[in-house]
Amino acid sequence: MARLPTYFVSHGGGPWPWMREQYGTAYDQLAASLAAMRVEAGDAVRAVLVVTAHWETPQFMVSSGAAPGMIYDYGGFPSHTYQITYPAPGEPALARRMADLLNEAGHPATLDAERGFDHGTFSMLYPVYPEARMPVVQLSLRADLDPAAHLAAGRALAPLRDEGVLIIGSGLSYHNLRQFGPNGREASRAFDGWLQQTLLGRDPAERAQDLLQWESAPMARAAHPREEHLIPLMVALGAAEHEAAACVYHEDAFMGNLAVSSFRFGAAPQS
Repeated sequence: MARLPTYFVSHGGGPWPWMREQYGTAYDQLAASLAAMRVEAGDAVRAVLVVTAHWETPQFMVSSGAAPGMIYDYGGFPSHTYQITYPAPGEPALARRMADLLNEAGHPATLDAERGFDHGTFSMLYPVYPEARMPVVQLSLRADLDPAAHLAAGRALAPLRDEGVLIIGSGLSYHNLRQFGPNGREASRAFDGWLQQTLLGRDPAERAQDLLQWESAPMARAAHPREEHLIPLMVALGAAEHEAAACVYHEDAFMGNLAVSSFRFGAAPQS
């Protein structure tokens, strides 16, 4: 079986795929990049592991239900967005495999059979697998948001790439909701420029160390007052630590003003 790449995806805001009337073409570029991810990964994918920015637990947890429900973890959106369904199956056996890999590597992990899909999962996956038949398992962030721990978790989960599991870190390269507009332009561009240089321009042996020091990046805390939307990147990178990176999505004027990006680590099977 082909080794799959990993991804860090800037997942957009709220239930955007179901808000075409409100957003018009604002999300077309992101949607196209997500659809392209399916083409890149190809037929080798048998399940998806989403590291979601919208689930934090004291220790790592893995969603293990066979038929996950929905979590509408947003507010102020149109009423129809609270009726969305994304009926992708879970995969309990994969969840157990993930927990075993993490525990064996010294990162305590447990199963959560009740956890449903949050919008960092279902909104991001809808453009990739709109038919909602691909099995999906979610991994929580550890609540201390320790970048080293999440890099290490990615290393522990790396064998899944050879087992048909597509690992996606779902977050945002810029996430400051108080400055989500013109005031965020400078910080988003400065931090995005650092990410591009670090992930694409640094030797793979060095870039992980650079990411551990992400708070030293230009305007880092202006871009991420709290880093939960950045930390999924650490897991995606850790699972492909020594492989080349590519920027698979970039906008300089997302929602009119912000610079945002998504990245792939490792080669696509067809390339």
